[in-house]
Amino acid sequence: MRIASGDWALTLDPVHGGLVRSVTRGGADVLRAMPEGSTEPLESACFPLAPYVNRIAHGRFTWQGEAHALAPNHPAIAHPIHGTAWLGDWQVRAQREDAVTLVHAHERDAGWDWSFTLEQVLELSPQGLTARLTLSNTDTRAMPAGLGFHPWFARAKVTALEFQARSVWLADADMLPTHEATPDALGDWRTPATLERPHLVDNCYTGWNGALRIGREDGDLLLESEGTRFLHLFVPQGADFFCAEPQTTMPDAVNHMGPEPQALAPGQTISLEMVIRSA
Repeated sequence: MRIASGDWALTLDPVHGGLVRSVTRGGADVLRAMPEGSTEPLESACFPLAPYVNRIAHGRFTWQGEAHALAPNHPAIAHPIHGTAWLGDWQVRAQREDAVTLVHAHERDAGWDWSFTLEQVLELSPQGLTARLTLSNTDTRAMPAGLGFHPWFARAKVTALEFQARSVWLADADMLPTHEATPDALGDWRTPATLERPHLVDNCYTGWNGALRIGREDGDLLLESEGTRFLHLFVPQGADFFCAEPQTTMPDAVNHMGPEPQALAPGQTISLEMVIRSA
């Protein structure tokens, strides 16, 4: 499936995982293109994170006095990760030439102990992409709720990143958060900084101001997400991509001393918006 507006175009898989397969501006990749024929989410251009983001340590946590144990959900990763929606089935609710609305319904199972629905809206304009997630609790109990997007940005034309945050969570060997550090602990992103790092960056920044500037040879981009406190940055050495993920919680939030996920009551909804546009 393809939508387009002005110089911007997006292709997606409307069934498997609600995956975005490519996003281009003027024919150049903004997000890295998914290999032809692949349905592996970790090879996609972007996917939704819900009803939790990043990892839950060993899949175990206690919520409102009840113990929960989730099964691992991807063979490459030891801990349950990124929720269930990125691995589930989706349906098209509405479509036009510049926008599409997808819906995913989850019934409580070993992957997540609550039922919910998730709506994803992808809309292009001549300025860029607006993506929205709306999570609704269809269960009979309150559930911990987290939302995010996982865009894989093409790295070839990128010259620098720039953003503001209050702190960064350092992580252990399993990429689970351990303690907060100053925001420049892994590099100072307050002024334009190169992606060439001496070490892996796979860490969550908190107190993010909701804007990230991506310097590009063919014209800068802005990633924006109003009201989102967390930005997870993934910069692997030598790769042709990097990830900058707006999220409503930090990794393993259900087990951490940091801010807890929102308690989403039956019938209640939460939303997240991400904009990727020309600067």
